[in-house]
Amino acid sequence: MHPLIHCLKSYSQSARRSSFVYNIGVELRKCKNMIPRHAAPRILRLLAGFPVVTVTGPRQSGKTTLVRELLPDKPYVSLETPAQREFARTQPADFLRQYPTGAVIDEAQNAPELMSEIQGVVDGSGQMGLFVLTGSHNLSLLSGVTQSLAGRTALVELLPLSVAELRSVGLLEADYAAHLVKGFFPAIYARDLEPFEWLHAYLVTYAERDARQLAAIQDLSAFQRFLKLTAARTGQLLNMQALASDAGVSDKTVKHWLSILETCYLVHFVHPHFANFGKRLTKSPKLYMTDVGMAAALMGIQNASQMQAHPLRGALFETMVVNEFRKNRCNTGVRDPLYFWRDNIGTEVDLILERGNDIAAVEIKSGISVASDAFANLKKWQKYAIERGSFSAIHPGLVYGGATRFARDGVDVMPWAGL
Repeated sequence: MHPLIHCLKSYSQSARRSSFVYNIGVELRKCKNMIPRHAAPRILRLLAGFPVVTVTGPRQSGKTTLVRELLPDKPYVSLETPAQREFARTQPADFLRQYPTGAVIDEAQNAPELMSEIQGVVDGSGQMGLFVLTGSHNLSLLSGVTQSLAGRTALVELLPLSVAELRSVGLLEADYAAHLVKGFFPAIYARDLEPFEWLHAYLVTYAERDARQLAAIQDLSAFQRFLKLTAARTGQLLNMQALASDAGVSDKTVKHWLSILETCYLVHFVHPHFANFGKRLTKSPKLYMTDVGMAAALMGIQNASQMQAHPLRGALFETMVVNEFRKNRCNTGVRDPLYFWRDNIGTEVDLILERGNDIAAVEIKSGISVASDAFANLKKWQKYAIERGSFSAIHPGLVYGGATRFARDGVDVMPWAGL
């Protein structure tokens, strides 16, 4: 059974227990026109229990397409349009009176004045699934934008396509290097275009513009240099001083610019795991580009052949795999963060995942085969976890660039294409 249909069965049961009624037949027919997104069932489920659902994520990640396909009968308005944005900001009450049965409001961060008015409308209505807000900025990082809707809105982060979503429609290639170059933005898989050209156009059209608006950046050349240097550090520990020195700007500027990149969904951070097992651990997070194709484009990598020979191929493969774990969490609503583990002599495990008292550790290797020494760091971590941790179950795993799943020395070895 298709995962979307399976989740819709659960949704239809909860919908009958609420005032929110949705035409599932229309939704299924409409979704045939797009790559099924694994976040869709969760959005539908949340619409049955919240008056507002806010969908955020990078520009061009498919937010608008998804919510309009799921809710074809909802009125739609974009606050990217200057006239609509001005109306919403200066006369929010009159703006909302146009939509007595609710609406999909795109790029809602452009009119924060709407939030308190939406609060009043939904409190008075009592109806679930009234408004869907979308935003290309991380609203949880923009102070005050959703404060008025606390307790009234559910937040969904929609990232670019996942390996599983591409696999479900036969768009996953056998060679992962192709996906490191392409990245995972939906447009690259829906149109006949060169990924390298599209990604560079994306940088100019969206990333640089949004960053300049948020940070009031005056020196665009310095910011572009900083962006390329940041991409080249994907999958590495963040060293703010070294990045500032290479970019020719101050530490304070780098800190500010990184926060802007995070707000615009261009980068994210994985923090060290807090269980130190008696060892002094690093406090620096690891930096990852949100889309691996964007990182490759900023490095000037244009095709799979160049990727295969590139010295940072391993870091880019790690970026792709870490992003897949993050997408899965966002799509399913799991709030447990991702971590990594690194001791005081540099022994590192790429990902640590917790669920209750269970803990899993995942190593990431880009090779198409698994060398005998690939498990050394996992074994060291596992020894500490058993002797000094208090976990009910410990699960070591390894994701690699090959195609076969197997177990070795108690480690579950998983191919990247099975994520």
